[in-house]
Amino acid sequence: MHKEELINLHQMLYEVKIYFEGLNPDLKFLQYNALKITPSQQHKSKMEHKYAIFVLGNEIANAMKEVDYSSSSRISARMKELAERTLKEMDES
Repeated sequence: MHKEELINLHQMLYEVKIYFEGLNPDLKFLQYNALKITPSQQHKSKMEHKYAIFVLGNEIANAMKEVDYSSSSRISARMKELAERTLKEMDES
């Protein structure tokens, strides 16, 4: 994916995050917020946005567990795996 496409995907997931926060103010998205990266920060690297997407995807999937536990658990596990792989790539470069 090109950087612009990743930023667009990051923006869509960010909007989902905001939606979930509106439904449940107890959701904190702590791992994502700790990254201190938002879709509007276009100066951040492609890899940083990619990592943020996987971290945010994992936390969104965890938030969805209340609705559909079985599929959201698989999504969460996959997002976590992809985030770890991306973080490793970032460390190597």
